[in-house]
Amino acid sequence: MSIPIFIELLLQMLVGNVDQFMVSRISQSSVAAIGNGNQLMNIVIILLSVLAGASTVVLSQSIGARDTRRVSQVCTVSTLVMVLGGLAATAVLMLGSRSIFGFLGVPADVLGEALAYTLIVGAFVLVQGLYMNFAAILRSYGLVKEVMAVSAVMNLCNIAGNAVLINGLLGFPRLGAVGAAISTDLSKCVGLVLVYLMFRGRTGVRMSASDLRPFPFGTLRRLLLIGLPSAGQELSYNLSQMTILKFVNLFGTAVIAAKVYCSMLANVAYIYSMAISQATQIIIGYLAGAGDHRGIQKRVWSTTAVSTVVSLSVTALLFTFARPIFGLFTADAAVVELGRQILLIEFVLEIGRSVNIVMVRCLVAVGDVNFPVGLGVVSMWGVSVLGSWFFGVHLGMGLTGVWWAMAADECLRAVIFLFRFASGVWKKKLAGISSREKTA
Repeated sequence: MSIPIFIELLLQMLVGNVDQFMVSRISQSSVAAIGNGNQLMNIVIILLSVLAGASTVVLSQSIGARDTRRVSQVCTVSTLVMVLGGLAATAVLMLGSRSIFGFLGVPADVLGEALAYTLIVGAFVLVQGLYMNFAAILRSYGLVKEVMAVSAVMNLCNIAGNAVLINGLLGFPRLGAVGAAISTDLSKCVGLVLVYLMFRGRTGVRMSASDLRPFPFGTLRRLLLIGLPSAGQELSYNLSQMTILKFVNLFGTAVIAAKVYCSMLANVAYIYSMAISQATQIIIGYLAGAGDHRGIQKRVWSTTAVSTVVSLSVTALLFTFARPIFGLFTADAAVVELGRQILLIEFVLEIGRSVNIVMVRCLVAVGDVNFPVGLGVVSMWGVSVLGSWFFGVHLGMGLTGVWWAMAADECLRAVIFLFRFASGVWKKKLAGISSREKTA
């Protein structure tokens, strides 16, 4: 299951990164604008993906237990929650983007374009949320190749739209970052239509108002017990990243661009960890529904090992070919050299991050939600943010100091998560969930 999910996530990542690549041929300030805009949009998208992930956990457990009535309820309730969450996120973006960019200290020559990009993309958050919801349902049914195919179509639409709107082809004006935003929105609409048609045709689930009468508060409670703490952790992570970006913005436009490029490459390094952790989370849901604790243990440890090896291997490839890769984005030798220094630190960071990505999803899948959330919040702010200021700003180490602080955060959490899972606390959590469901 992990290979199609990996390709899907890679294509989703390319939807955003292709924007930055194609705009980089026009100006560095446009790259910085999209980088700041995506930092804000990532908060919204990740929060929505957490809600979709919660439905994947609950839905896969229901499928594993062969509870068809609960399956229909989970699909209906998760769609309702996603609609409400998407509307709320859109309102926040429409009303608060300028204030947030002001807090981040976005340079004046970047602010206007960053704001326009964010408002245009933000207007279609609900479309993105619904796409994530139906894609999560399809994955829960093992239809990962189908979701991968939709991502491919979305990416092709986005590239074609970028070519026309960013560069002003076929008589259209040259819109730069604004053109990238419009193209992104159009590709999301295409994706939503396709996943909904697949949902209707392949799952056999028929959502209806009767699933909400009487309202299934138990299902909503389970979704929120998983989704809200996880969303809180993701919100904390992205707010910490925004604060770190505020520090990076002090270093100037060239360093901001270097940070954007390095973040793009880091995404490539850990994206397979995300894919195999999502696949494992679905399988753990099946195993949990069937009560197979031994199978859960074997799956988690093997996934952690594979995740770490793949992440480090990809990082090694990126470092080996760093100069030609960075050369695709910029001719600035200082930016290229800074990027190579950051990729060296990535080796340390990816050891921790590959473990964290797997462990957090697996602990959530077995009901141990609050511990990774609490640890994440404390470490993100106490180690990553505070360390970024101390090393990057106070000691004058710049972007390398920021990266070392983030690496320390990831590695500390990884060690603690490994001990947490080995302790077997999650078995009690899973037993508690099973007993509550039987009572209900």
